Amino acid sequence: MKKWSSAWAGLALSYGSIVIVIVLLICSFFYIYFSRSYNEELRNKNQLILENTARTIEGTVLKRVQQLYVDLSLDKSADIRLFADQADRNGLNQVLDLQELLKAKVAANTDIVQGIHLYYPARNIMLSSLYGLRYNADQSEGSVYYADWLQEMRTSKHNSLWTPARQIPKDIFSTQTSENTSGLFTYAHSYPFRSTGETSDVIIAIDVKEDAVNTIVENMMPSRYQHTVIVNAAGHAVSRLQEQSSGKADIYAASLGKVLDLGHAKGSFDETIGDAPYVVSYQTLPSTGWTIYSATPSSYYYEQSILIQKLILGICLAALCIGLILSAVLVRANYSPIKRLVGRIKDLSVGTPNEATNEFRMIDNAFLHLKDKVNNLEETMIANSPAVRHKAVLNLLQGNPEQRPWKEERAALGIARLYADYCCMLMNTGAPVEKGPAATPEAIARLMHGLECLSLQDSRLIVEELPDKRLAVILCTDAASEALLDKFSQLLLAETRQQLQPDIQLSTGCWVKDLREIHLSFNEAQTLMKYAYFRPELAILKDHSLLEREHSLEEIPQHLLARFRDKLQSRQLGEATNTIEQVIEHMRAGQSPADYCHFILSNMVFIYSDVAKNVRYKHTLQFGHPDLYHEYTNMHDILAYRRWLTGSITTFMEETENRNSDRAISTIELAKQYIEDNLSEDLSLEAVGSKVFLSPKYLSKLFKEEVGITYTDYVTSRRMEQAKLLIENNNMTIDRVASSVGYGTTAYFIKRFKEMYGCTPGSYVRSLSSTAISEARS
Repeated sequence: MKKWSSAWAGLALSYGSIVIVIVLLICSFFYIYFSRSYNEELRNKNQLILENTARTIEGTVLKRVQQLYVDLSLDKSADIRLFADQADRNGLNQVLDLQELLKAKVAANTDIVQGIHLYYPARNIMLSSLYGLRYNADQSEGSVYYADWLQEMRTSKHNSLWTPARQIPKDIFSTQTSENTSGLFTYAHSYPFRSTGETSDVIIAIDVKEDAVNTIVENMMPSRYQHTVIVNAAGHAVSRLQEQSSGKADIYAASLGKVLDLGHAKGSFDETIGDAPYVVSYQTLPSTGWTIYSATPSSYYYEQSILIQKLILGICLAALCIGLILSAVLVRANYSPIKRLVGRIKDLSVGTPNEATNEFRMIDNAFLHLKDKVNNLEETMIANSPAVRHKAVLNLLQGNPEQRPWKEERAALGIARLYADYCCMLMNTGAPVEKGPAATPEAIARLMHGLECLSLQDSRLIVEELPDKRLAVILCTDAASEALLDKFSQLLLAETRQQLQPDIQLSTGCWVKDLREIHLSFNEAQTLMKYAYFRPELAILKDHSLLEREHSLEEIPQHLLARFRDKLQSRQLGEATNTIEQVIEHMRAGQSPADYCHFILSNMVFIYSDVAKNVRYKHTLQFGHPDLYHEYTNMHDILAYRRWLTGSITTFMEETENRNSDRAISTIELAKQYIEDNLSEDLSLEAVGSKVFLSPKYLSKLFKEEVGITYTDYVTSRRMEQAKLLIENNNMTIDRVASSVGYGTTAYFIKRFKEMYGCTPGSYVRSLSSTAISEARS
């Protein structure tokens, strides 16, 4: 048995008391007040019924149809813009998927919806859940049954319309006259949502069953159903309720005109219609602007007042009984969720709650505990607000704002209102290695706070650090101008140089009207910042003509790179540095894209690195990186690059010259030994140079200087001497001798042998034989 202090007992007592008090009040009210005001009450009730009827039509039919349009527009399971483009790029499967989607929407709303049609004005194509895919939709068979909304929407300056009801056959393609028709309204709306009918990509039309509205009116106003009509703003009937009356629709024309002339959304007045007094009530449907008109004979109210006097006592008694029964039902129904909630609280509680505790007190304690947790959560969110703001800014700059309400997005950015114009500026705060350490996070944080404090009238700044250590500054203003942008640029540079370093550069993007388009301005600022490397003398990069270089096809003359390599290999310092100057001047004054220029600069570094590796030269590291390319990436601008590359090449040439004078002789000896050991192999300058780590040209030069003859002559002489020894000491054919000393063809060997010794190998063999015979005879 439940305790009297429990929630169940409290609910039972409360509901029982309420029922008794209400019944007593109703009884007293009826006896005291009804005789004087019942007629007026019935009129108000009649108006209320009409309002409820309008609200029911609005909620269960009209708004539901509008919601169906919204659901269809947002549905991602099929592409609603299937035929919106001019080119046919859609397959049959996509058409079937979209039609199946329409049929599914109709099936889910079959109580009010007859069919859904998608009309594509640009292609004059209609895809319907009822009629399938129809080309030349406005001229095809059966088009007369949907021509009203189709023609009107194609030229409409509005985005939606409701058509009056009309009778449409079940089969619009049949030529047989049939009585099997349906009364339909049509709701047509443009897509995208903000477009008008004449500018829309797609027109979505939903056929609504007239019976859905008529049934609501008949069920909610059964006694006045035959005297009810729905008209549009022009006074024309949009529903054929009046046709179901006794053919007296014309007698209401005068009072209908009076309703339309009043221009009120709802109301009630007395009117004489056909020599009989009537009470006319009307109510406007907000979604369509239609008006529900109802004319009720005045006698209806007086007839009811006589009967009601006799039934007051019985109604009060019945109400008391029913109220007590309903109270018991409501106590049970309302106590059930309380019981479940209390049970859930007990399950989640660490300790066991006191069973004697009132359920409401237990729920109150649980909510207090929940409040504490919510407060802790709010404190955590406040602590994480910088990270939330950082993510929001990055999403805007990347062009993919989070899919959450825009008010929340602005709140995360700290923007209290919308501005007319926005512009993004970009500052590079990362100091180059050669100019000192980069700014600390604390210094960046102080700088960001100081920059956001800079403001002018109707303007504010949003400053955020990017992952690459640059600062993105979003300028929000109501008075966009180049003068304002220049003023803010100077203020930003002055503040940044004061706190970080004096050579900060800033780039500015274009103005945009919507903060969600700020990524366009940011992309321009990023592109301009690329050219800060090549124009370090410019503090502010705002010349948008630099953007044209991104699409330029101009190239650096390739012969400059070839000459740079040749001058390095030949150790011509002046020519090499002059080539560097020409390349850099071409980049600064020309129209080559920034990325291409960096590609050329890195190629020059790679050329220099290859030349240094060929002579096994290890350069002195300036920044602690293992190779030249990493040193190049630390150059702040192209002038620093020029100083670094020129200085490094100068050191390289000076050190290699000193080293070569000591190593020349030993290198020549190594080359000679290799030639001696490999006379039958490839002894080209390239092959031998790679073995002694010298370039072919430099090896040839060393041979000329150290040996006194050319490299080719030296190799030929050694091969011929070896061939002569082989001929003298071995019984070998001329072909084998030629192959043994590295000649691929015997004829060429014989030619070179004759040039060297004045006779052919065969003559030399014969001369040796003659000499041997002579010596034997002696």
